[in-house]
Amino acid sequence: MTDTPHYGFDTLQVHAGARPDPATGARQVPIYQTTAYVFRDADHAAALFNLQEVGYIYSRLTNPTVAALQERIATLEGGAGAVCCSSGHAAQIMALFPLMAPGRNIVASSRLYGGTVTQFSQTIKRFGWSAKFVDFDDHDAVAAAIDDDTRAVFCEAIANPGGHITDLDAISAITDAAGIPLIVDNTSATPYLCRPIEHGATLVVHSTTKYLTGNGTVTGGCVVDSGKFDWAANDKFPSLSAPEPAYHGLKFAETFGPLAFTFHGIAIGLRDLGMTMNPQAAHYTLMGIETLSLRMDRHVQNAMTIAKWLENDPRVDYVTYAGLDSSPYAKLVPKICPKGAGALFTIAVKGGYDACVKLVDSLEIFSHVANLGDTRSLIIHSASTTHRQLTPEQQIAAGAGPNIVRLSIGIEDAKDLIADLDQALAKAVS
Repeated sequence: MTDTPHYGFDTLQVHAGARPDPATGARQVPIYQTTAYVFRDADHAAALFNLQEVGYIYSRLTNPTVAALQERIATLEGGAGAVCCSSGHAAQIMALFPLMAPGRNIVASSRLYGGTVTQFSQTIKRFGWSAKFVDFDDHDAVAAAIDDDTRAVFCEAIANPGGHITDLDAISAITDAAGIPLIVDNTSATPYLCRPIEHGATLVVHSTTKYLTGNGTVTGGCVVDSGKFDWAANDKFPSLSAPEPAYHGLKFAETFGPLAFTFHGIAIGLRDLGMTMNPQAAHYTLMGIETLSLRMDRHVQNAMTIAKWLENDPRVDYVTYAGLDSSPYAKLVPKICPKGAGALFTIAVKGGYDACVKLVDSLEIFSHVANLGDTRSLIIHSASTTHRQLTPEQQIAAGAGPNIVRLSIGIEDAKDLIADLDQALAKAVS
C-alpha cells in the first residue's frame, strides 16, 4: 500500500504492509519465527546473494514479519523504504554507518536524549567519527558548524526531554545548501503528529520501543529513507555512490535509485552490524501501530490539560510543553506538528534536586521508569538517570538540569493524573 497516498492515516496504520497470508489466509501478519528460508534452486540462491532478486535469505537480513513493519512505517512517514533494527540506538548507528568514515563529523542538536548525546560524544569516537553539538534554535550557528568533513545533521522533531520543537524547514534549508542529509529522530512525535520528510528530512529514525509500539513490551528501531537524496551528486558518500567490493563493484545509488540507502542498510548494515529486530518484536509493534492515531490524540489531549494545570501551580517554576501559549515554540506547532505538540515535556520543581527525587518517589499512578511513549504515564528525574553521564553544563543544555523532571503523559483519566501529581507535589514541596 506504499503507492496509495489517497488512503488516510487511520486506514494506512491498520493496513499498510499487511496482506492475508498466501499460505493460510491468516489476516493478521504472522510471526515468522524462522532463521532461514529454503531457496528454489542454486540459481535462485545466487541471485538473492548478488542482490539481483529481492527475497528472504536469513533473518539477520530479512524476515516477512519485519518486512511488513518496515513497509508500514515507511508508508506512514511518506518514505521510499525502511530498515528495522534492534533498538533506537541501533537505528542511529544504522543511519550514520553508510555516511561516515574516520575523520568525518556530524552536527547534532544540543537538545537530545541523554543516551544519544553520550553515543555521539563518546561512543562514535571509537569509529573515528565526531559530533558538534549546537543549539538548533540558532540557525546561523548550525550553518557555521558544517564543514567539509560534515556528513549529516541530526536533530529530534520533538526533543527529549523538554518537548522543544525543531524548525525542520529552516534546518533542511541549511542542509540542502550544504549538500548533506538531514536525519530527524521522530520518536517523540511519531508520523501522526509530524512527517519530517515533508519538511526536508533525508532520513527519519525511530525508537519503535516508544509510541509506535505504545505498550512497553519490546525494543526496536527503524530508519526510514525518504528516497529523495542524490547520493551520487558528489563524492562525499562513497558507500552509496562508489563500487561496492563485496558485491562485485555494484553501485547502490546507480542500481537501486531511491532505495539505495534502504538496500545498503539491509545488504551491508544488517549483514555486518547484525542489529536485527526479532519477528516477535515486529509483531507487537505492528499491533501497536494499528491504534497509533487514537492513542496520540488522547496523549496530546491529556498533555495539554496537565501542562496547563502545572503551569498555574505555585510549586512549579515552569513547564516546557510546546502546546502552551507561553512556550517559545508555540508558533512552530501548527507548522511542524499540526495535530498537537506531543505528550513529552519537563517541569522545574521548586526545591531543586531533593524535591524532584521526593516527587518521583511519592507518585502512585505515574511509573518511575527509563522509558517514554507508553500508554501509562511515566516520570523520571533525568539528571540522576538518563542524563547522569553528562556534565552539569550538558544537562542544562539538554533541558535536564537537577531541578527538572520529565513527564510522559499517558492515556489514563486526566483528572486522576492531576490528583496524583497534586498529592506528590504536596509531599515534595512542603
